[in-house]
Amino acid sequence: MSLMPMSLIGKKILIGISGGIAAYKTCELVRLFKKQQAEVRVIMTPSALNFVSPVTLSALSGNKVLINMFPDVNPSKTEKVESSTQHIYLGMWGDVFVIAPATANTIAKMVYGMADNLLTATVLSSRCPIIVSPAMDEDMYQNQITSQNITKLNESGFWIIEPETGELASGLFGTGRMPEPEVIFKYVEDFLKNYKRDLNGKKILITAGPTYEPIDDVRYIGNYSSGKMGFQLANAASQRGAEVTLISGPAAIATPRNVSRLNVKTSDEMFNAVKNNSTGKDYIIMSAAVSDYKSKEFHSGKMKKSGSGSFLIETSKTVDILEYLGKHKNGSKLIGFALETDNEIEYATEKLKQKNLDMIVVNNPKVEGAGFGTDTNVISIIDKNLNVASYEKMTKFQAANVILDKMQESALSGTER
Repeated sequence: MSLMPMSLIGKKILIGISGGIAAYKTCELVRLFKKQQAEVRVIMTPSALNFVSPVTLSALSGNKVLINMFPDVNPSKTEKVESSTQHIYLGMWGDVFVIAPATANTIAKMVYGMADNLLTATVLSSRCPIIVSPAMDEDMYQNQITSQNITKLNESGFWIIEPETGELASGLFGTGRMPEPEVIFKYVEDFLKNYKRDLNGKKILITAGPTYEPIDDVRYIGNYSSGKMGFQLANAASQRGAEVTLISGPAAIATPRNVSRLNVKTSDEMFNAVKNNSTGKDYIIMSAAVSDYKSKEFHSGKMKKSGSGSFLIETSKTVDILEYLGKHKNGSKLIGFALETDNEIEYATEKLKQKNLDMIVVNNPKVEGAGFGTDTNVISIIDKNLNVASYEKMTKFQAANVILDKMQESALSGTER
């Protein structure tokens, strides 16, 4: 592999090593980073000591390898203070935190916020992006619990380097190998080249998920929205430096890192939460699928079946949150969403005009890869000058960044309809 000279000069790379056989590869990864004149600091879990020597890693990185949360014997007062708070300063120090290898055990601890060693405590206190390279035997990697944990990390704003397929430490052949050091190096190099902090200092309000409008104590009017698009918008905006407030209807998704989340159920609750949190926001992105109708009357208890076999519910319109915001922008840029099954561009354009939006994102759930609950989306974006940009299928995280890019372009254009 040919490396660009000094591609990472001055970058601060924090490397975490957990107790897997692939830990030996991380020595070469440290060497590659140092060769590009990056600053490197290494944290090891106690289990990692069974696979690689801290002496080797210290020599390669040029820094003391950190293992224990607290010193072992009779430290001076200064050493004790530095040691007991080092996870805080390490989390502030790095431009990126690379955990390679990340075992199933360490991944589980990260998902559930455990901080029983220096590495996992530093994960909790880190402000920088965290890149995770899972490495384990195939049965462990394919286990449903591990798979769910990796998904939760990804949803929470961690970057995942997928493991490779090949010969494993057990002698079996399968998926779970940590990629070679050169592959991880290139991933981190490309990541740092493309990592944007263009929303530093911006305050963004995002809504996500469905609303549930109660009929009685056991039934409600709702929709199929999973909230994934809104959560990925919050994830992407936070990673790009924004201060993000996420107002979510019922959604079983982990809250992205550094995002402030408010949970609501009904359209009225979402309306009140939006009103109370919209002041002073640079951008408001309304991606929630708010129910259009609610039951006129709430029935206490459970409504019983009628003898006629019919079940009639009288409904009324819910509050139009987007329309309210269009009339009360107060300097905020307002981005709406439209889900249409026919004439998407025509209907979305009309909505943009009627609601006084600065931009609208539209998709059609009938299009493959754009339906409810998927991890992908197929979107078109219409700006306030009625320019239309359409995109091929992409992940919702990629779509979120496209939307944020267009949002920035629209704000910087300085033109009005």
